Amino acid sequence: MANIKPFRALRPNPSLAKRVASRPYDVLNSSEARSEASGNPDSFLHVTKSEIDLPVTLDSHSQQVYDMAKQNLLAFEQQHILFREEKPCYYIYMLTMNGKSQTGLVCLSSLDDYEQDIIRKHETTRPDKELDRINHMLTTRAQTGNVFLAYKTDQRIHQAVEDWKASHHPDYDFTADDGIKHMVWVIHDEASMNRLTEWFAERIPFTYIADGHHRAASADKVRVSLGKSGPQSAAYFLTTLFPSDQLHILDYNRLVKDLNGMTAEEFLKALEEDFLVEKVDNSFSPSQLHEFGMYLDGNWFKLIAKENTYTVDPISILDVSILQRNVLDKILNIKDPRTDKRIDFVGGIRGLEELEKRVDSEEMKVAFSLHPVTIQQLFDIADSGGYMPPKSTWFEPKLRDGLLTHLID
Repeated sequence: MANIKPFRALRPNPSLAKRVASRPYDVLNSSEARSEASGNPDSFLHVTKSEIDLPVTLDSHSQQVYDMAKQNLLAFEQQHILFREEKPCYYIYMLTMNGKSQTGLVCLSSLDDYEQDIIRKHETTRPDKELDRINHMLTTRAQTGNVFLAYKTDQRIHQAVEDWKASHHPDYDFTADDGIKHMVWVIHDEASMNRLTEWFAERIPFTYIADGHHRAASADKVRVSLGKSGPQSAAYFLTTLFPSDQLHILDYNRLVKDLNGMTAEEFLKALEEDFLVEKVDNSFSPSQLHEFGMYLDGNWFKLIAKENTYTVDPISILDVSILQRNVLDKILNIKDPRTDKRIDFVGGIRGLEELEKRVDSEEMKVAFSLHPVTIQQLFDIADSGGYMPPKSTWFEPKLRDGLLTHLID
């Protein structure tokens, strides 16, 4: 059962919350972070993407970058931009995008649960990306990135969270520049916290990583690195738990640089072995599973996977699996999408226009739009012990870094 606990968050002065809160470190490259933090010395990007305060020529994974992150985090505390909660608390975090809200509980989750598969995974991780966060955590002694967990909706927990929201004023309430509204409530009442801890331990058998596999894996390796003499706080990691009925998964689309030596006509002909191929007049976003959109040479096509081209096990039936097996691997010779430089991935939040732009610019040759994975598919695969192909899910809206940080001390 799920083992969670409250914690003493490092968090912003309420008047500075909007200025501090930053998009997650892994959705911005260094150039984008530099631009986004320009003119805002309070942006938490100075901690999560601290290379923005160093020469552009410096390797973003050098120890100097992690030292700068530590220096900036300490400065934020000394300047009273951030302060440490006096006692452990739970936090309610509500995000609203396009009129739709989702509410999660910010807490610490047990790394024992992570290792024992009570916290279930659906993606593999890359060692280089893990190492970056490991070095960042070990140097700053802070978990600055929140891991997004899902759990199967429980009405008692849901009602307790909603009751607290209804009877208390939020500590943070702001709308970010991208139009997403962020609200945070602090649960400081001991009885309320104890009930939530007990209910998760009694009623929630598993939680599921929705977003943040690398952050979770890195936190686990940091605990191992610190050893048995390390602080007890390193045995937990920063998470926000969302009920499954409030989550919205967006599509995660693909772009490919070339057609593996084929002409467009040869490629279209090769697709017909496994798909029904139809040219359409407008951009095409699939409305159901096993449909795909494809943008090639200024034209959109609708692809429908033929019934005999996939099996019904939890992984093979995924559209990302069908595309990988029957197009990317079979026709385009892209065997490992995690390492092949010919492929790129675009979250559905950017829209089909981003796919068209990158193909029309001749940076890419062909783009594929996919139907989103469902939350039930994610649960089924995690429960089976299997792993989705990389870049299968894109969750929006995303939690902001800097609002709630867990210190390893």
